[in-house]
Formats: sequence, structure tokens, C-alpha cells
Amino acid sequence: MQNLTTLDDWLAYCEQLHPKSIDMGLARVKAVAERMKLVFDCPVITVAGTNGKGSTCAMLEAILLQAGYRTGVFTSPHLVHFEERCRLRGDIVTAAQLVASFEKVEAARKAGDDISLTYFEFTTLAILNLLKEANLDVVVLEVGLGGRLDAVNIIDTDCAVITSIDLDHTELLGNTREAIGFEKAGIMRAGKPAVVSDPVPPQSIVDHAAAVGADLWRFGTDFNFSGDKQQWGWAGRGRRYAGLAYPALRGANQLVNASGVLAALTALRDRLPVTAQAVRNGLAMVELPGRFQIIPGQPTLVLDVAHNPHSVAALAENLDAMGFYACTHAVFGAMADKDLAPMLGRVGPLIDKWYFTDLPTPRAAGGEALQAAWQAQNTRPDATSATFKSPELALQAAVAAADPADRIVVFGSFYTVGGILKDGVPRLLAKHLAG
Repeated sequence: MQNLTTLDDWLAYCEQLHPKSIDMGLARVKAVAERMKLVFDCPVITVAGTNGKGSTCAMLEAILLQAGYRTGVFTSPHLVHFEERCRLRGDIVTAAQLVASFEKVEAARKAGDDISLTYFEFTTLAILNLLKEANLDVVVLEVGLGGRLDAVNIIDTDCAVITSIDLDHTELLGNTREAIGFEKAGIMRAGKPAVVSDPVPPQSIVDHAAAVGADLWRFGTDFNFSGDKQQWGWAGRGRRYAGLAYPALRGANQLVNASGVLAALTALRDRLPVTAQAVRNGLAMVELPGRFQIIPGQPTLVLDVAHNPHSVAALAENLDAMGFYACTHAVFGAMADKDLAPMLGRVGPLIDKWYFTDLPTPRAAGGEALQAAWQAQNTRPDATSATFKSPELALQAAVAAADPADRIVVFGSFYTVGGILKDGVPRLLAKHLAG
């Protein structure tokens, strides 16, 4: 084994350990976890779903921090730096902390039989080890892909949260909402609460909850929300909140996510009591880059990691609600396996100028392929398009073309938004916004 001293060394090493980038199954990762004695003494909340997972985790963390708990969070993927995947007590972990944990995974992997792990499995074990050693009151785990066979599911949850279900990763999870719902439902545990915040969940989720004996909390049945333009309220089993300010995360879809969060905290109130003030403060202070994130200035800049039909539909609704802009420019990059036609068709009427971009991963569709997919279904003769080698170059072109009263939307893959955020807001854009 080569000398591995930095986090980048370890990440490069993990990328070539296993013949597949994704290898569904828990046997290998569970065997290494058992060698590492990866068991949590504190409550664990596991979050699965197609869209809304990151927002749900961020709101859970923000409220629990406001309630005074020592929190640990694992989310994926990251936008810019790998360290973003783990937060302890609200702070992103350091590369040095991760390196020490990677060394422990490697020692356990090689103890006895040499067990092959994928990049995600190895890094997940390293982060779970960090969380285990951090003396926490509560751990929030975001599922990477699916649920039933995801590495995160080696940990028994105390409360499962399943957010909205839509078609994504169909080659691995199935090509119907019912099949995908079954995979997500795999995080449920017998006798433990299972919160489903999707207003119209697949029947497979409801059936699986009954089959395993989970305590099912359904949106619209066990909890719900109501509101007007100024405030909203939530009611669930034995608890209600009134006069809540809207979450700091923008977008109408965030109330559905916030409702699931309040249901999970209500389900765990005997072990993790939170006050109404902690709920108010947490929702008011929550932050999550790249989720309908609006960068102030002229032109207006919107960043959103919407990368499947359901999340792009939510993005389109949120853009529509922003009001009138003379011209909307869109920087877009996506993976090659995405269902592009409904995404481009839904947001197309709102976009006047397209900037399609390559992304720095072999899994991505090229900018020219994205442009061809758009041209095949474009119905607007006045709309224009161009292709670029990177998100930053695409954004520079959009900034150069935009008037102060225009709007620029950067959306698609995490690589697209991350490519814009990697230096903060790029200097060129910052100069433009300031001027």
C-alpha cells in the first residue's frame, strides 16, 4: 500500500479499491463495521428519499442544536469539499479527523480476510466511526442511494424519515415509484417510528411499514401543516405548533420537508425533547447551500441542485413565484443517466438563454449532448443556447451577457453548483455583483 498521508491520498485510494463504483449489498460493509464495533449509544435518525433529504437533515440538525444537543450529521454528496459530508456539533470536520478515521477503516478492512469496499462504503465507515467517537446526543444519517442496500443502513435507526419519492437512479432502484419506494422503506425498523413526508407515498412504503411492524407516521393522516403568506402551523400526534415563521430554506416544497422534521422530533420527544422556541430558532437559522439559494445582487443569482424531474418541477414553481425578470439565463449540467426531456420541458418556458456545461466526471453528459436534448424538444424560437467546458466558464458567459435586471439560474448536478461555489462566489461574479 502506498504512503497515504492526506485526505486526497485516501480518497484517491478508495476510488480504486473495488471494481465497481456502486455495488449494492451490505455484507461486506457490515463485516468491516462489526470489526470496528460501529454501534451508537444515542438516538439515530435516518433519512431516505429522492428529493428533500439534505434539507430535512439540515432542519433536524438546526433545531436539535438550538435545543442544546450535541449533534452529528452525515450527508452526501458534497458540493465542494469532501469534509462537508460530516458535521459535529454544527461544524464541518477537518481533513485530519477524517484521515485518522480512514486509517481505522483500513486496519479493520485488512484484519483477517481482505474485504473489498467501494469508495462510498469506505468513506461511510470512516464517517460513522467519527460520529461514534464524538460523544454525541443524536446522529442524523442521510442515505446515499436507495435505502435497503445502502451502506448507511447497517446502522439500526431509531426513527426513519422518508421524503418525497420520484424516479431517479432507475437502473439500480427500479423504474416505478413502487419499486423505488420499497428500496427507500428498507431503512424502517420494527417498533420504531417511520415518518413519511411524501403526501402521496407509494403503497409499497405503507405495506413495508406494516410488514416490519414500524410505527408509521403519514403526512395528511398523522401530521399536517396549514398556513398563509405570513406564517404556518403544524399539528401531529399529541402536539401542535402555531404561528411559525417560514423556514430559512426557500421554496414552497420546504414546508413538506419541515413537516416531516417536526413529526420525527415529535415521535422522539421522550428521548429528545425540544421546545417550541428551539423549533422556531432552528427553522429561522437553518442553512443549506445549493437548495434554491439566492445570491443577492444584480443580476439575481439562483443556485439549485435540482437534477431530476420532481426537483426541477419544484425549482420551476419557485422561479415562477419570484416575479418578473426581463431575461432568465440558465447554466445547466447533468449526469448522463438523467431523464432530461421532462426536466428541460418543465423549466424551458422560463429560460431565455441556456448555457450547457461539461462536468468533471465521466458519468456526466457533455454540454453538447445536453444542448442536443434541449434542441430536440425546444418550442421557443426566441431561446438561445451555447456550450461550455466548465460551470465556471458557463457562468462567466452568462454574467457577461446579463443585464442588472436579469436572473441567472445555475442548476443540475452537485458538480454544476459545486463548480460555481468552489471559490465562494467566483471573483468575476462578485466584482460584477458589486458593480
